[in-house]
Amino acid sequence: MKKKLKWIGLAAVAIFMLLQLANPDRTNPPVVPGHDLFSVQPPPPKVAALLRTACFDCHSQETRWPWYSRVAPMAWLVANDVKEGRAKLNFSDWPITDPAKAARKFGNISDVVDSSEMPPKKYTLIHGDAELSDAQRKVIVDWAEAQSAAASGTTK
Repeated sequence: MKKKLKWIGLAAVAIFMLLQLANPDRTNPPVVPGHDLFSVQPPPPKVAALLRTACFDCHSQETRWPWYSRVAPMAWLVANDVKEGRAKLNFSDWPITDPAKAARKFGNISDVVDSSEMPPKKYTLIHGDAELSDAQRKVIVDWAEAQSAAASGTTK
C-alpha cells in the first residue's frame, strides 16, 4: 500500500511539473496614448483610484500578474479571466470615436458595479483591497451614469 501511494504521489508531482510547460501567455499589450479612457476622459482622482484597484487587473492592458498566475492550473484560470474581462471592457482601448458605444460601456459599468457583480468574489477573496464598500460603489455608479448620459447627449 505504501509503495502504491509513493508511486501515485510521484505521478502527481510529475503531472504537475508537466502542466507548467503549458502555461498561457500573460501579456500586457502597450497602451496607446489617446486611445485609453484615462488619457481621453480622465475620471476624478477618487474614481480613478477605485477603478485602478478594483477593475484594472482584468479590464485594462495594465494587468498586475501575481505569482500564482505563473503556476498551472491557476495560470489558465487567471489568463482566461483577464482575456474575458478585456473582451467585455478594456479601459486601455476605449471607443473614443463612438459616443454611443462609450455610453453603453459606462452604462454597463454602472449596472455591474451597482449590482455587486463586479468585482467578482473570487477576485476580492484574494485581493481584499479591491472589495468595494457601498459608498465606493455609489461613487463609481454616479460617475458612470453621468458619463453615460454625457456620451449619449442626455442629461442626468
